[in-house]
Amino acid sequence: MEFVIKISQFLLSLSLLIVLHELGHFIPAKLFKTKVEKFYLFFDVKYSLFKKKIGDTVYGIGWLPLGGYVKIAGMIDESMDKEQMAQPPQPWEFRSKPAWQRLIIMLGGVTVNFILAYFIYVFISFAYGDKDYTLESLKDGYLIENQLMLDLGFKTGDKVIAVNGEPVEAHSDVIKSLISAEEFTVERNNETKNINLPEDFLGQLSSRKNRSSLFNLRIPFMVAKVDDTMQNKDVDLKQGDVLLAINGKGIRYFDQLEPRLKNYKNQTITATLLRDNDSIERELKVNSNGKIGVFPGISENKFEELGYIDITRKEYTFLESFGGGADKFVDQVAGYFDQLKAIFTPSTGAYKGLGGFKAIFDIFPEVWSWEAFWRLTAFLSIMLAILNLLPIPALDGGHVIFLLYEMISGRKPSEKFLERAQIVGFFILIALVLFANGNDVFRWITNR
Repeated sequence: MEFVIKISQFLLSLSLLIVLHELGHFIPAKLFKTKVEKFYLFFDVKYSLFKKKIGDTVYGIGWLPLGGYVKIAGMIDESMDKEQMAQPPQPWEFRSKPAWQRLIIMLGGVTVNFILAYFIYVFISFAYGDKDYTLESLKDGYLIENQLMLDLGFKTGDKVIAVNGEPVEAHSDVIKSLISAEEFTVERNNETKNINLPEDFLGQLSSRKNRSSLFNLRIPFMVAKVDDTMQNKDVDLKQGDVLLAINGKGIRYFDQLEPRLKNYKNQTITATLLRDNDSIERELKVNSNGKIGVFPGISENKFEELGYIDITRKEYTFLESFGGGADKFVDQVAGYFDQLKAIFTPSTGAYKGLGGFKAIFDIFPEVWSWEAFWRLTAFLSIMLAILNLLPIPALDGGHVIFLLYEMISGRKPSEKFLERAQIVGFFILIALVLFANGNDVFRWITNR
């Protein structure tokens, strides 16, 4: 069921972004009376899952979910329709239109993606507001489980107080800084310690099998449900019970439970729990693996109530949400440019973490969350826009470069040159796609 939910979100988001991107090319083409021969979601190599011709345009769905396209008459694109280009230019063709109109048609797709992302962030601001955790409230610091972080000198209990010498106050500040972080300042046992990250930190992170989160919140063990096949299935435990002690010895955090239970294998323990502000005790059996067969749960409101975290919340009025959406949009665009800069700087090793469709699929949650869906869709819309602006001939950015050259110099590149550039760009794209998706396959095979 989890797979169905993930794949549904993935395909819905991808389809929405592709259709709207191509619509961004389609609408100005129609406005400038340019003939659009095809409008496709996914690629129709050899055959289509669906197609219908309305007017001059064939609308369809291809079987290969690697994107989508609009085929504009008289334009040198991925179709490489040399037969059409060999004919004399017609008034309704792309190549017959003024350069400024062609530029608007080419920029239409990325423009729609940017506008879509902005308005999604406006909606998110209005509907969900902002939520964050203050670092001051994390009294016992972070839970550090990632092996690379441990190797670099981080320890569970570290309180992050600065990144690259700049003070940080919120959990989101720490997470956003990871792409460009070079030095973390932490407080440990009332002492300040600086931990330097290697230049290829991102590359090392991508190469490790243990790719768990870098900075985890330390939370209590709260009961979600009891495994009805385990030894404690008949014990009176309720969802929301919070573990306070084992055999009279206090336990505050979930990460303290496993090492504690290892000392009581095949024994019965007395667990002290908090239920509805009352302290109760239950006898629990620990099996030979040091497990009690109880699944933990997460409730941010409960954890805040118990004093584990302080949640800062900000709500927006309808008008304020436009400013809140703009802030989120700018932050995400800047963050993605930082990622690209790292990827194209070989010394960082960030290219090792480059992923394809599986990597995108993996970021969607296993439970349906509209907030998560829209946040991810906004991010992917920005990613699609920026990647399409790369100056590679087969992408929108490549076409824009040639059009700007034409507008500035007054000379139009020859169709033969554009055809050859398109072929070169196509092979560059194929190489990038193979590399990114090859990384996915490699990580899957090596379980990294």
